[in-house]
Amino acid sequence: MTLQEDLGDSFVDFLSNFVDDKGRKKYLEALREVVATRRRSLYVDFPDLLTHNVDLASRIVEKPRVMLPALEERLTLVARGIDEDYTSSVRRVHLRFTELSNSFNLRNIRSTEVGKLISVEGIIVKSTPIKERVQRALFKHLECGAEFEWPEGGEVGEFLEMPSQCPLCRKGGHFRLLTEKSEMVDWQRAIIQERPEEVPPGQLPRQMEVIMEDDLVDSTRPGDRAKVVGILDVKQESGIRRGMRPIFDLFMRANSVEVSQKVLDEVLISPEDEQRIRRLSEDPWIVDKVVASIAPSIYGHWEIKEAIALSLFGGEPKSLPDGTKLRGDIHVLVVGDPGTAKSQMLQFTSRVAPRAIYTTGKGSTAAGLTAAVVRDKQSGDFFLEAGAMVIADGGVAVIDEIDKMREEDRVAIHEAMEQQTVSIAKAGIVAKLNARAAVVAAGNPKFGRYIQERGVAENINLPATILSRFDLIFILRDKPGETDSLLASHILGSHSGKVGIPPIQIELLKKYIAFARKFVHPVLSDEAKQLLLDFFVEMRRRGEESQDSPIAITARQLEALIRISEAYARMSLRNVVLKQDAERAVNLVRVFLERVGIDMESGKIDIDVLMTGKPKSVRDRTVKILEIIEDLSGDECAKLKEILEEASREGIEQKQAERIILELRRNGEIFEKSQNCYRKV
Repeated sequence: MTLQEDLGDSFVDFLSNFVDDKGRKKYLEALREVVATRRRSLYVDFPDLLTHNVDLASRIVEKPRVMLPALEERLTLVARGIDEDYTSSVRRVHLRFTELSNSFNLRNIRSTEVGKLISVEGIIVKSTPIKERVQRALFKHLECGAEFEWPEGGEVGEFLEMPSQCPLCRKGGHFRLLTEKSEMVDWQRAIIQERPEEVPPGQLPRQMEVIMEDDLVDSTRPGDRAKVVGILDVKQESGIRRGMRPIFDLFMRANSVEVSQKVLDEVLISPEDEQRIRRLSEDPWIVDKVVASIAPSIYGHWEIKEAIALSLFGGEPKSLPDGTKLRGDIHVLVVGDPGTAKSQMLQFTSRVAPRAIYTTGKGSTAAGLTAAVVRDKQSGDFFLEAGAMVIADGGVAVIDEIDKMREEDRVAIHEAMEQQTVSIAKAGIVAKLNARAAVVAAGNPKFGRYIQERGVAENINLPATILSRFDLIFILRDKPGETDSLLASHILGSHSGKVGIPPIQIELLKKYIAFARKFVHPVLSDEAKQLLLDFFVEMRRRGEESQDSPIAITARQLEALIRISEAYARMSLRNVVLKQDAERAVNLVRVFLERVGIDMESGKIDIDVLMTGKPKSVRDRTVKILEIIEDLSGDECAKLKEILEEASREGIEQKQAERIILELRRNGEIFEKSQNCYRKV
């Protein structure tokens, strides 16, 4: 008996007799299920095989090209023994391994691993549409008419070569591939890339091509974090003709692909870490300690740090019975004067978040942020390529200098922020990718420094459609005052290493966030519900006081309140949102509304400042000016002097009226028929 036959018998023994902790014959039952459901793959946990037979396990890792086909033949025979009809519909059962011990980081793979079975983890960033590969080729000799399989008795390798002579008549001539009689297998190419948190600073992430066949195709989408087990192989360097240079590219033939369904699996939390986390959560001041640990080297800005902490923990996403999905991610925008440490806070956010992507508005395009369809120069294949928002799925997308983005690129993040998906329809590829990421963004004011007398929409170069999607917006103003000496002392102390030590160390905080997001799922208590309801109704009542009162709050802010309340509960590792969590959420949203969502002229809270970019007072004046122009113009046009006089009688100042006329003209709602004489379009 040869070694291979002996190992084959050992594998059949493993399949038939391996018993799990519950006393069940694990793989015999699994194979029966595969046969009954007519599936084509049996998945084996590698540690089980390792405990049963070390020689067999090590042989599979060292010589997978020889061992896997041989073991799959034995596996197919066992399957036929269970049901003889099975192999008439399924020619071969694939043996697929998971939890492989021979695991590598993409950056550390070397030539010594070529030909071995290895495991790598990363993000699937590109994938091609499914194609068909000829597995067994049937040719016809056009001279004698004979049909034969080529290569004889074997599968087609990397290249399909034409036969040189007919095996029956032993003559050459012309041969034709019979595609309808040849055996085809589904084939797909994908690119796996290092996870952003594993890439050393200042270096490009490494990538590797993965070939998936048969039932593995379409098991992943761009943006998925996956663990791929496969045979490491080499192919001629792209763009090089065969025989010119002995340089080869590495790629993998996938044996199994596991998609990480749960986010934050990459943060390893030991039992000791869990004990420290639970002890930490029992501290009554835990929320304040978490906030104080956000960017401790930066002086002040407590509310902004609190908002960043809330965004890191996030609320609870929900799926309603009708299929509607409610996001749990909290989006935060910081608008501020230069030199107020906005970028430093964002950099810290990307470091402390268990999963994060950092990008700047200037260096990002619409395709780079969402997704793109790109063409491979060598093969001509179209790839669907995931962008930053898709790669950050389940984490935080940090966008610095969001105001510097081009208008057409900015529109791309609308869908990702509210619907949490990225839809793409290009080059015949129509797809929808997940982008369940919280957005923490920062931008500079339009005029260099923030002008207090103007609203937030006039101060920042962002459309109202984007502003309205942020749950919390904060303004950072650099004002000289009494705290200057404290600020200077803090900066000088941080340079000497005496201040900036956080209450919770960054590594523990990262694990605390990952643990909370993974295991804590808060639900609103009745008291918290009532408090949020009362606040919402009270704010809405302000809009009913008189006909001129603006709308103070909308349903979108109520949903933000719920998310923020859940994030406060999650910070304390509580599965119930208490009244105190809702109170903190209400206070934070009230601060946000009073500073940002306020009409600077009337002094009233007006949510339209964010929702439409114009407060109610400006909108009313604009409508009034349009009515005046329409009334005065008649068949001709309305003179500017008459418009301003009529506007003055209606209580609109001359400067305001002139500004509104200029804007109406710019927007194409009125036109200048003759000099200083206007008419409605």
